[in-house]
Amino acid sequence: MTSEFEQFHADLRSVAGELLAKERTVEWAVIADAGWAGLEVPEHLGGSGATFAEVAVICEEIGRAASATSFLGSAVLAVGVLNCLAPSATRDRLLAGIASGETRVAVALEPLGFVPDAGGADTVLVLSDGGVAEAAVTITAQPVLDETRRLARVAVEQRSQVMVFDGDPEDAVRRIHDRAAVAIACDSLGVAEAMLAATVSYVTMRHQFSRPIGSFQAVKHACADMHVAIAVARQLVRAAVHAVAENQPDAGAAAARAKSYACSTAVDVAGKALQLHGGIGYTWESGIHIYLKRAALNRSLFGSPAAHRHQLAQSYL
Repeated sequence: MTSEFEQFHADLRSVAGELLAKERTVEWAVIADAGWAGLEVPEHLGGSGATFAEVAVICEEIGRAASATSFLGSAVLAVGVLNCLAPSATRDRLLAGIASGETRVAVALEPLGFVPDAGGADTVLVLSDGGVAEAAVTITAQPVLDETRRLARVAVEQRSQVMVFDGDPEDAVRRIHDRAAVAIACDSLGVAEAMLAATVSYVTMRHQFSRPIGSFQAVKHACADMHVAIAVARQLVRAAVHAVAENQPDAGAAAARAKSYACSTAVDVAGKALQLHGGIGYTWESGIHIYLKRAALNRSLFGSPAAHRHQLAQSYL
């Protein structure tokens, strides 16, 4: 992110944080009213004409709040796929519908076993023959460990006319997968930062032997390790967001680094947060389990850390 947009992103982050703090489940209509659904939709179609950098800010804040939303499938993936297509009446209709909140679109990337936010979607897009097609599908809800995510199995029954990609199809599909991976990395960064903040607050307040437990060397070192890991993850995620937003040649490698490290870090940080909260951390009321489950699912979505590290290793052969 360039310095000229830093204040804008800070303001966007603040507004998003306030909205997401009100309730854990945020409906599609609220997302559309806030203007998030149409961030990357061109202005002449009712959107903001922004970039993936602004979308990444929202992804991070959604992770920080561990919110249940349709933003990932119906905005991040759907708008990203549609923007990769050549202009057409169908593409423009779907983009305008997303920006206005009248249409919720899901995208089924291969394989079709865990499609984000497919349940209740008005339209499901599937990759097909060098392009994308609207499809008649059977949707079956897929329960997962993280109850803040809405995933489903999608069985394609019939495909409509294919909308072709604007450029090389392989490059377009790669860019779609990269942005999906980086969006999850942003979410995981938000999860990790939320867990560190909650832990520091708790160990400062909680006293034992007449002193805050945060003053104990073992606790201080654990928090410091969490902070360092998050600092590294933040730099990798920022670099990946910039690479995807600018469609840089090394976007794939940047996405793999961010996804593998940030998602692993989020699981580690949430696990340490659970331990440092002591007995209360294991209770349902503490809410830490929500973040740990979200971090665990994020680690698997759109490529595991091992898969992304393998991808990076292959690039050096």
